[in-house]
Amino acid sequence: MKSFLGFVKKEFYHIFRDKRTILILFGIPIVQIMIFGYVVTNELKDMHIAFLDYSHDEVTHQITDKIISSEFYISDGLLENTDEIDAAFKRGKIHEVVVFESNFQEKLMKTGTAEIQIISDASDANTSSQLVSHTSAIILSYVNELNNDNSLPVKINTNTRMFYNESLKGVYLFVPGTIVLILMLISAIMTSISITREKEEGTMETLLVSPLRPTQIIFGKVMPYMVLALINAITILLLGYFVFGLPLQGSLLLLSLETFLFITLALALGILFSTIASSQLVAMFISMFGLLLPTLILSDFIFPIENMPKILQYFTLLIPPRWFLVILKSIMLKGAGFSYVWKETLILVIMTITLFIVSIRKFKSRLE
Repeated sequence: MKSFLGFVKKEFYHIFRDKRTILILFGIPIVQIMIFGYVVTNELKDMHIAFLDYSHDEVTHQITDKIISSEFYISDGLLENTDEIDAAFKRGKIHEVVVFESNFQEKLMKTGTAEIQIISDASDANTSSQLVSHTSAIILSYVNELNNDNSLPVKINTNTRMFYNESLKGVYLFVPGTIVLILMLISAIMTSISITREKEEGTMETLLVSPLRPTQIIFGKVMPYMVLALINAITILLLGYFVFGLPLQGSLLLLSLETFLFITLALALGILFSTIASSQLVAMFISMFGLLLPTLILSDFIFPIENMPKILQYFTLLIPPRWFLVILKSIMLKGAGFSYVWKETLILVIMTITLFIVSIRKFKSRLE
């Protein structure tokens, strides 16, 4: 019994000496519960909204103030005309626009009826539905308060328009999100596992004695995954277009170039992970927690970034799928050109160059 207890004690010492084991046992559960506790929620807040007010009277100002005072919204000011709505949606600055007709207060007081149009981006069907419902409820609440003070009842009609997804199909969000997820899985995770397998099985030494230089070995290993990732992206796009009716409003050439850029970035991540991982199991573990979960949770794919705490919103700036998903939705659903996605593209280019330089240097130092 004494020897058994001594063996158990030794195992505890062994575990606590290994920093990676301690991180897995205690660090990851804490991070997961914090992320899921704050991110996995259907509550909306800090949604950006703009107003197009053709009347500029007391009633429209009261309704505007009532909407903005809700914790759901952040005001992005007033638009001048309807042409600015499309541009604002393409830039991704706002989620919703409330339009007041001209002579709003005069019509409401004289005829008892006035019109408000609620225009939503709708590239995310669930978020848009909740926003429209909440805005309509706020307007209805204002009407009820107004009727309590007036002897003659009044009515405000709200007309809703879903700008890029009139039928509110969820597939309009999930197809672009699936493209991001598949490209990340094929490009980064499979690449890191493939290269780690070569090191684990000892075949990397065989490659080193060949005439190929280390850089050629790296690109030779990742090239098949680039081709497979492109094939997967094309397949998903074709299925989305022909089976689910997903539109492709923007330039196919621009979409192809952006996809190629993201695949290149993901491959650089795969190379980097392969230099860290000592085995295929470790490579899979690092890839799952370093790429898969952030892509699903923190990229604006399933949960709106605006719902997250500020610290997580800042953290999402470092996640490449967030920027690529914005590009995909802008090109595919909104028909946006390069002038609307150049900032996201520049961020991906900087990330790609940085990751490739770091990854290749670390990989070459391991080979040498």
